[in-house]
Amino acid sequence: MITKSKYLIPLFAALFLFLLGIQVYFMYKTYQVKEREIYRTVHEKISSYTDKLEDLGGIKNKTDDSIQKILINYHDKKVSKKDFLEYFRRNRKENEARLNNYVDNSFKKEGYKIATKIEYTSIVYLPDGSHLIDRPLVLYETTNKVVNPRISNTGTWETTSTFSAKDGKPGRNDSFLVKSNTGFEILNIKTIIFKELALLTICCAAILLSVLLLYIFTVKNLARQQKQVEVLHTVVDNISHEFKTPIATLKIASKALKKEWNPETLPLIDRQISRLENLMFQLHKDETSEEVLSIKPEDWNFFVQDLAFTYPETNFELTNQVSEELLFDKNFMETIIKNLCENSVKYGASQVKVNLSNSSQDLKIEVSDNGCGIEKNELTHIFEKFYRIQSNNIHNTKGLGLGLYFVKNIIAKYHGHIDVSSRLKAGTTFKISIPYEN
Repeated sequence: MITKSKYLIPLFAALFLFLLGIQVYFMYKTYQVKEREIYRTVHEKISSYTDKLEDLGGIKNKTDDSIQKILINYHDKKVSKKDFLEYFRRNRKENEARLNNYVDNSFKKEGYKIATKIEYTSIVYLPDGSHLIDRPLVLYETTNKVVNPRISNTGTWETTSTFSAKDGKPGRNDSFLVKSNTGFEILNIKTIIFKELALLTICCAAILLSVLLLYIFTVKNLARQQKQVEVLHTVVDNISHEFKTPIATLKIASKALKKEWNPETLPLIDRQISRLENLMFQLHKDETSEEVLSIKPEDWNFFVQDLAFTYPETNFELTNQVSEELLFDKNFMETIIKNLCENSVKYGASQVKVNLSNSSQDLKIEVSDNGCGIEKNELTHIFEKFYRIQSNNIHNTKGLGLGLYFVKNIIAKYHGHIDVSSRLKAGTTFKISIPYEN
């Protein structure tokens, strides 16, 4: 399942990037449409006004020949270039205030920052084809300067004036070809559009984020379920082995009863049945029973006797200096002793020593063996649930990896402490200290 999901990750990444590209393209096109719409509105609103304004101070005003005269005089070199430009500057100064006022008031509600400029790009004296200006001549411009005009209106017209002959001089026909350009720009167009598209942008981002979070949640849930399945498979594959010890003990006891009567066999069977019940309870609930059975001095001997009966090839030595009944749960103490000893047997120990002692403050338990030992990098993990010592990633010993986990939990319940030391091919020693006050 998890292997198949790995192929889904690049597939989702490609689909997500494709969806992101569609969203970006959609937002870009929406931005362009909105930009054209705003510029169209602004253009329609001010183009008629700028045309009228151009007529007020430009050549297209047929009723006023003052500009025609200044052009003729400038062509005939009767007016200097400085005076020629000054004429347009004065005219621009007189009318720019009206242009600024109109633009600001017309788009105050929308918040548009408009810049516009009207200029003559070319003035040609037709009779001889000479150019009066070598660069654009600004007729009007708003206070906000045009940087990159997005809409430009160009115009071309011809103006002619005729003078009749006087005093025997020949008549004169003065014609000018004028080209003009009116540029518009909305300086804060991006801010305006982004504000108008803010809700749409947030919705698109929310959709993408929801898809991404949903995918992450799905992958995490899939990984968690896969891990649970793997744990379940491990439990199912190894559960039989965990029960082999009490079951094997019961079988041996049953055969012994068939051969001859032994008064110690029935108590042994009762202890193993009790252990099976307690083991099942630990595997399913990982909790403790409410009934607390205090442990007597002879109970420690029974624990080791059961182990010796089950593993006859292993030599168990018990040194018991505890001579009084202790208010510790008997089932818990049995789990500690037997799990540690069985763990030693599983990893090749032929001799296991159990030393018990008590002081006025705590109970001390020491279990040592001559097994194969534990590597240093494994020592920090041996108390983890379902963890088993591995060699080249292969489990050499069957088991669920719950024994030391239960031992650690029991000691933690009593606020005790456990230390482990080990040497490869020499053995392992567990030292446990459990305070009485808890």
